[in-house]
Amino acid sequence: MTAPDFNALYRAESRRVFATLVRLLGDFDLAEEALHEAFRAALEQWPKEGVPANPRAWLVSAGRFKAIDSIRRQARFSSVDQEVLEAIPAEEKEQNEIEDDRLRLIFTCCHPALAPDAQVALTLREVCGLKTEEIAHAFLTPAPTLAQRIVRAKTKIRDARIPYEVPGAAELPERLDAVLRVVYLVFNEGYSASSGDTVTRADLSGEALRLARLLVQLLPEPEAIGLLALMLLHESRRAARTSPAGDLVLLEDQDRSLWNRELIAEGTRLVEQALGTRRFGAYTIQAAISALHAEAPGVQETDWAQIVALYDVLLGMDPSPVVELNRAVALSMQQGPGAAVPVVEGLLENLSEYHLAHAARADLYRRLGNKAEAITSYERALALARQAPERRFLERRIAELRG
Repeated sequence: MTAPDFNALYRAESRRVFATLVRLLGDFDLAEEALHEAFRAALEQWPKEGVPANPRAWLVSAGRFKAIDSIRRQARFSSVDQEVLEAIPAEEKEQNEIEDDRLRLIFTCCHPALAPDAQVALTLREVCGLKTEEIAHAFLTPAPTLAQRIVRAKTKIRDARIPYEVPGAAELPERLDAVLRVVYLVFNEGYSASSGDTVTRADLSGEALRLARLLVQLLPEPEAIGLLALMLLHESRRAARTSPAGDLVLLEDQDRSLWNRELIAEGTRLVEQALGTRRFGAYTIQAAISALHAEAPGVQETDWAQIVALYDVLLGMDPSPVVELNRAVALSMQQGPGAAVPVVEGLLENLSEYHLAHAARADLYRRLGNKAEAITSYERALALARQAPERRFLERRIAELRG
């Protein structure tokens, strides 16, 4: 097996293997070390012995044995290590699909004993393997602050002996909100990567969709259904969001024939199902907005008035500067850019480090013909943007205005 094959295997399987090792070993750091030892062993053995029939099971078994060997070497010096060793199951057993280890790990990371921000940060780091910097960008929070939250959360799980399990039916509803928030942040990082050379990361959004489907099977609550609908409707546009060269394509310029109609149909059906319960929340409203975009043949035919009205409902449920920014963009499409300028100007105080806020301001002034203000805001957005295709798009806009 060549190095690129190993890289692909690591991307596809590492977090699955890690989640199972956490269950077996009962410790995040020990599981992470065992994961790397298992892949190191695979790099050494598979080219000579061949790839096993079940690579994931092989990696789990190898990681478990590597951890046991490591603990045994240290156990003579530490009674704690001996306790950990005795707690490791003698053998691995098959699990029911609904008890998927990554789902167990998410509920552990989202335990109510942890602070909400720590729940999300820990899950993104440990379940999905995002870098601390990527999580910090999603939170609009300094990376050192996020790193401290993750360390504290791990310590809390260990010291409080938080169980590694999917909660029972009685506890499940109250634990769901944090899990949904985490799944959506994972999807967002895959749908619009915070940094890197590509607009999207299909592995992350695919993982989020898989987890969302598992959640709906486990607990078909309206908001779980609404979140799945929202993600499906976003995902339907993936193929049209970038050019063949990998450049960003805005919604107004996308080839809608590339949109996945099967995902749109499924997402729309789920939106209607969630709305029909009358117990929906913010995710369902966002899904309804996405459904309006999906059913419109073009930007000009989009029902912008209805979208603005839905953003008003959303602001009542989940007020935030980002939601207000999105509403302002929709308002500019309904009433013209001049109507949205004062709204966006007022939001920049709270969104001064958010590159999309500056990009929105720039686009409003571009449409109004004010090149100087547009260039200033595009340059500020460029200074903050970390995704290569977004940076290229902003550079093109600046060059067009200067030209």
